[in-house]
Amino acid sequence: MALKNLEDLFEHTLQDVYFAENFIHKKLPTMIEKSSNASLGKLFKDHRAETEGQIERLKTVFELIGKKPSSEECPAIEGIVKEAEELIKEIEDPETLDAALIAAAQAVEHYEITRYGTLLTWAKLLGYEDAISPLRDNIEEEKSADAKLTRLAEDKLNKKAA
Repeated sequence: MALKNLEDLFEHTLQDVYFAENFIHKKLPTMIEKSSNASLGKLFKDHRAETEGQIERLKTVFELIGKKPSSEECPAIEGIVKEAEELIKEIEDPETLDAALIAAAQAVEHYEITRYGTLLTWAKLLGYEDAISPLRDNIEEEKSADAKLTRLAEDKLNKKAA
């Protein structure tokens, strides 16, 4: 699709984050399985359930702008996940692996936060008022997940790995 204006760019970015959320949803079971810390595994499991809600809200945003939900392949999220998968194969120590899983998850969260922030800004400019609430809900969940990962890393898991 040729991107001719901000509306096209909004749709393209929406497709990008839709791909990313679906991709992460498929990959989270591996992170749950590889977590040796119960709190980390629960955090990943809970966030997987949140991701399902985020995907549904993205479908709503597509409908609100008169488009069918569709994905645009996202090399950025694929690269972040590929790097995490390579680390999982290389790390034998469970505590170090937990620290690596948190770092990889935060890379994903930060990517998603930037995407949702951009979409929120553009939704306001384009007058997509009804899209603001679902996008805001998604970014708030991503920020919350990032904060929980940070607390778990700083309070417990990074120290164990050290």
